[in-house]
Amino acid sequence: MPDKTSCVHVYTGNGKGKTTAVLGLCVRCAGAGFNVYFGQFLKDGNYSETESLKKFDNITHETFGQSGFIRGEPTTKDIQMAEDGFTKIKEAVFSGKYRLVAADELNVALFKGLVKKEDVLELIKTLPDGVELVLSGRYAADEIIGAADLVTEMNEIKHYYTQGIPARKGIEK
Repeated sequence: MPDKTSCVHVYTGNGKGKTTAVLGLCVRCAGAGFNVYFGQFLKDGNYSETESLKKFDNITHETFGQSGFIRGEPTTKDIQMAEDGFTKIKEAVFSGKYRLVAADELNVALFKGLVKKEDVLELIKTLPDGVELVLSGRYAADEIIGAADLVTEMNEIKHYYTQGIPARKGIEK
């Protein structure tokens, strides 16, 4: 009989590895035979992880963002994509189809005001049995951290990017 425990995970901080940690959990869950939903906010899907996820029949992957980072104020299109993405996250959570639902970079979408914190907190409160919810991204709000069951903060101690080494295919992108 499958475990019906539901927990909320948060991966945050300024260090590298948040999305990688979420992907590892997704792969583990899919490898155990469960269906996984992996939604990425603020990204357009042009990353190597997108290609690797295609190798899994039981991982659904969608993106809710434009190419590049949001600089300054978000556009109307940024806001609409994030709102649509959060709707899809909620649909996945309540669909009964997925054991794990991951909302990659949702914390940044919250920080930028693209998604309402109250809506995320309501989702956490109403999480159905047997659905694991994972939220990632820098700037996790204190209320989200308080509502989560597991919180991991990635701290940058040293990064080769500061030495002029750009993001490399298969490593950072």
